[in-house]
Amino acid sequence: MSSYPHLLAPITLGGVTLRNRSLMGSMHTGLEETGDWGRVAAFYAARARGGAGLIVTGGMAPNREGGVFPGAAGLYSEKDIANHRKVTDAVHAEGGRITMQILHAGRYAYSPDCVAPSAIKSPISPFPPRELDEAGIEKQISDIATAAARAIQAGYDGVEVMGSEGYFLNQFLVAHTNRRTDRWGGTYANRMRLPVETVARVRSAMGPDAILIYRISLIDLVPDGSTWDEVVQLAKAIEEAGASVLNTGIGWHEARVPTIATSVPRAAFAHLTARLRPEVGIPVITSNRINTPEVAEALLAEEMADMVSMARPWLADAEFIAKAASGRAARIAPCIACNQACLDHTFSGKLTSCLVNPRACHETELTYQPATVAKRVAVVGAGPAGMMTAIVAAERGHHVTLFDRADQVGGQLNLAKQVPGKEEFHGLVAWFAAMLDHPNVALRPGAEARADDLTDFDEVVVATGVIPRDAGIPTEPGSNVMGYVDVLKGAMLGRRVAVVGAGGIGFDVAETLVHDGDSPALHPDLWRAEWGVSAPWQDRSGLAADGPQPHPPAREVHLLQRKAEKPGRSLGKTTGWIHRASLAMKKVRMQGGVNYERITPEGLWISHGPNREQPELLAVDAVVLCAGQEPERGLSAELDRRGIPHHRIGGADVAAELDAKRAIDQAARLAARL
Repeated sequence: MSSYPHLLAPITLGGVTLRNRSLMGSMHTGLEETGDWGRVAAFYAARARGGAGLIVTGGMAPNREGGVFPGAAGLYSEKDIANHRKVTDAVHAEGGRITMQILHAGRYAYSPDCVAPSAIKSPISPFPPRELDEAGIEKQISDIATAAARAIQAGYDGVEVMGSEGYFLNQFLVAHTNRRTDRWGGTYANRMRLPVETVARVRSAMGPDAILIYRISLIDLVPDGSTWDEVVQLAKAIEEAGASVLNTGIGWHEARVPTIATSVPRAAFAHLTARLRPEVGIPVITSNRINTPEVAEALLAEEMADMVSMARPWLADAEFIAKAASGRAARIAPCIACNQACLDHTFSGKLTSCLVNPRACHETELTYQPATVAKRVAVVGAGPAGMMTAIVAAERGHHVTLFDRADQVGGQLNLAKQVPGKEEFHGLVAWFAAMLDHPNVALRPGAEARADDLTDFDEVVVATGVIPRDAGIPTEPGSNVMGYVDVLKGAMLGRRVAVVGAGGIGFDVAETLVHDGDSPALHPDLWRAEWGVSAPWQDRSGLAADGPQPHPPAREVHLLQRKAEKPGRSLGKTTGWIHRASLAMKKVRMQGGVNYERITPEGLWISHGPNREQPELLAVDAVVLCAGQEPERGLSAELDRRGIPHHRIGGADVAAELDAKRAIDQAARLAARL
């Protein structure tokens, strides 16, 4: 018997039967814009081969003004249709099904040509939109329907019409962005006219059997968003207009509530899908922060949804369903919702990939081919770089010995998993450990490898990581000073703490210090209260009337940095604001442009400005140093002296915060060519 009978059960949408109830949700990867359609096909085919029940592509623009940025991919010509046919043929050859998402960005488009229901500028685009007239609205509907017809010509099994996350159709629905007084604005019946008419025209363009997914926003999380009654009214109208299935959308991109970051509880919004499900007669898909087959199975077993959408988990592991179905769930590379190589890349104009799976979107150029000659490979350091090297080298047929001075694998990932809101790192360490349980890998925990231990290997890889940098602050005897490692390992501190260094580690330490006990990420009700999220049937748009209600901080924390800029500017593009807002809610006092004068038993003396005027005492019980890292190259230097060739990777190569993304990618690429 399968461990996931509900997840692996077939379901019929329109005239198409899917092999299971997993949806690979839409992600804009940037692959289509490369023009390398063989590469695009390889990406999607790998997920079809890995068992995805239904794949939704990244958003394809229906016209130039609707593209998320100038040059965004779409289906405008016979050549475009032929290119997309390469993708659909590849997916179908693997037994998969695929739909194309039609995404009109509206005022979110990063283009001077953007259009919207009203001329109200978006906070996430510098370009004010042009308000559409009647003819302009008809053009948008017609272009979306035409894109759907072309998708069928290109071999897609249907389309997903993007109507959530604050994009074009969503913008017509709410007074927040629709100030019209004609038949497309005013009453809700008028405001919902555009998405309903669009769905009807798309259904007519595709015929009765194609899959038509409508992505519906169940909770907008912006002022003047939809009420729950309006959501239900729209859902019923969309069903009547011809949708096959409703896919859950959560929050607008401009909302100041996190919805998919790692600090968001798993399945935090599934209760909304469960409430909508009995209101309609078509299947409903739940989404957001669902990253294991166990979570997906539970949601389906409890009848909270008919299907489960997972997007980034399919970046992390292209074999997600295949592994779950074959009893290898422990070997599914976990999505830790870090956003570092996916959304951060997307919003920076870079090609998407994945921190835990560097092959994502690089399937054609990063390959793990069997080694022609099996080598004896020594890897020193069982942090992310060393572990990934060992895993890939072993899979290719090399015989790997993995040394580490600690008694467990994981390196500084074992520190990261202690940070409140980063509990997903427990699963990442567990996955690495499972993958290292391989006949070609010999683990040597608690072993301090020396040069003499490495002379008999064909390849030596030094992945010894980093050591904390000396902050260079004069310190008097009796002062209570410790490093970030001590704090993340549970050192006892007082009630007032100064954190020196406001990079990623400093923010992690501050987050740890303001919490006692479990983090909100493990308690959905507590998390929703902290961020001011309520039920949309209680408060319009799901924004609590009394606002965020953060739990009182466990400590008074000062977060300081030398750079004369706002702390946290170097954090992730799509998650930095979350970390800053989280600490602000906990009343953390963040300061830039700080000079550290000295540390005394009474606390930390600081000053400001180039003249170091008016030193002041921060009377704190402890000072925690998070002033950066330096490569740990002692072994590498000894190997150089002995003339022993070796490769240096990860933090031992470049110390840049706890940069697991770069370390894992570097390790995978090295191991692929050994």
